[in-house]
Amino acid sequence: MTATIEPTIIEERLPSAPARLSLAPTGSAPGLLDGAWWPRSRDLLREIPTLTDALDACWGRITHVTVNPTHWPVIPRKVPVTGHTVHVGWFAAEQDPNKVILLSYTVGRLDLLVIPPETDPAAAARLMAAATVSRGIRTASGLMADEAIGHDAMDAQSREEEWETDGGAAVGIFSSALMR
Repeated sequence: MTATIEPTIIEERLPSAPARLSLAPTGSAPGLLDGAWWPRSRDLLREIPTLTDALDACWGRITHVTVNPTHWPVIPRKVPVTGHTVHVGWFAAEQDPNKVILLSYTVGRLDLLVIPPETDPAAAARLMAAATVSRGIRTASGLMADEAIGHDAMDAQSREEEWETDGGAAVGIFSSALMR
């Protein structure tokens, strides 16, 4: 996927729903991820203000955000947020495509799993919980791969159960034909 770098676009912000965010508990042992974020779209200009609004008060003013352009079609250089501007950068090879890095001059760095907007709510809940595990050693892409494997296994089990229940009547007919 090719990312388009856009100049700063200043526009009126429409009120949006609160960020879907899950952070590791304060004081927990650090892991590879500090939590998870489930944006509602792939529009960074719309999503970053919602994310910073949720984090600025409890974590410190977010000044920079970095993403991998794999899942973000347009990457603005600057995003106006409440009270300041956030600078946005991107790293194609160096950064996990399923992670966003948030930087604050006062507090440091947060690494968040980015759950795709189209993700099923049950899967998103599992991913949010997995990303906040104390001393977590799974990368963002590792968690996404684990979820995909689990989803595929559940689909296979569901298809097998459906197949087993669909064949019930035919088995009875077949068995009685053999007894004759």
